Amino acid sequence: MHYHDSLLDQHLSSAAAIRPDGSRRALRVGLGGPVGSGKTASVAELCRAFRDRYSLAVVTNDIYTREDAEFLLREAVLPAERITAVETGACPHTAIRDDISANLEAIEHLEETLPPLDLVLVESGGDNLTATFSKGLVDVQIFVIDVSSGDDIPRKGGPGITTADLLIINKTDLAPHVGADLDTMAADAEKQRGDLPVIFTSLTADAGIREVADWVTAQLAEWHAKAAV
Repeated sequence: MHYHDSLLDQHLSSAAAIRPDGSRRALRVGLGGPVGSGKTASVAELCRAFRDRYSLAVVTNDIYTREDAEFLLREAVLPAERITAVETGACPHTAIRDDISANLEAIEHLEETLPPLDLVLVESGGDNLTATFSKGLVDVQIFVIDVSSGDDIPRKGGPGITTADLLIINKTDLAPHVGADLDTMAADAEKQRGDLPVIFTSLTADAGIREVADWVTAQLAEWHAKAAV
């Protein structure tokens, strides 16, 4: 059996909170969404919110570059050894949903070389409304859209909008400038998602990431409780 295959077998179900050696595995949170929606900025703000509270790391995905990882490194949101990049070389769907082995290797390396991790953020390369993460790669997934793409985006649906554990509607500060109706977006998102949560954000505000950070903190609490059973 190839290394990729054995690694994939270990992670086919991301529900297991305990690693094969008996240690607790980090919670893996995927962030996907269209190009320019604010995924990398959201990751940066989550790192700033959590870096003094939890042991965390980041895996970014770009097609041919390490641009997102380099942005996080320039912003010094985490020490360099806690940020790694996957160059997918193809459609971002492939690396987060179809052939997830490169991302699994990156996560495994972080967990083996760093002190016990509480959280790994996995950022997808920019894609469209159909992008979703494999359940074998992440435990929960966040989908990020923004108001500048049009207030009809939630109404258009797609797996990212309808099934993600959390939908972020970002850049609310731009709504008056682009003619976006936030109430319409909220109503359409509720129709598409039912009881699944939606958070409106403006990362230019001082507390712009707070609600998202609170949501992730709740997921971490559930994860730690699960590992303790």
